Amino acid sequence: MKRALILDLDNTIYPVSSIAENIFPPIFKWLDENSDGMDPGDLSKAKDELTHRHYHLVADKYNFSPTLRIKGINLLKELSYELPMKPFEDYQHIRTSGLTKFLVTTGFTKLQWSKVKMLDIEADFAEIHIGDPEISNQTKKDVFADILKRHQYSADEVLVIGDDPESEIKAATDLGIETFLFDPGNIHAEAFATYKSGKLAEVATVLW
Repeated sequence: MKRALILDLDNTIYPVSSIAENIFPPIFKWLDENSDGMDPGDLSKAKDELTHRHYHLVADKYNFSPTLRIKGINLLKELSYELPMKPFEDYQHIRTSGLTKFLVTTGFTKLQWSKVKMLDIEADFAEIHIGDPEISNQTKKDVFADILKRHQYSADEVLVIGDDPESEIKAATDLGIETFLFDPGNIHAEAFATYKSGKLAEVATVLW
């Protein structure tokens, strides 16, 4: 029987697409104006990945110049989102589950906290952990292990829920924690996870 849930934020509790038109155009415009010498194809791919992966990871993958990396970090670390947001409708099933919940997300602190507040989900979680690479080298795997240790959970008492097979799903798997890959677009059909579904409501069917 599960005692706790660990959730990711972006594309797990709410769809990033719902805020994309308000948050990404200025970032993309800035990239266009500051990416001299970068391959246009790589720039286009980098923009796409920024909608679902952290800036540091995208900058590493596409070899952003040191200047572009630093300027991007300085821009994004001051960004916040102040418009209304709504979770996925199925999130209500998790919110009312009665289990202890932890939020573990990666991103710039100010922006991630602004999303939490606009979604009105802060009270849903016993703890909220924002892994900001500008502040700490702690990984999601480190956070998961710390949660298990401090709360005296065994790995089989926890379920990790997320949308990224290479991030929270892999981190949990490495620790022997069962995982629920939320994949409404079925874009990770070949990815490994204990459970997979396009509906968050189905989390309830695997808790016991």
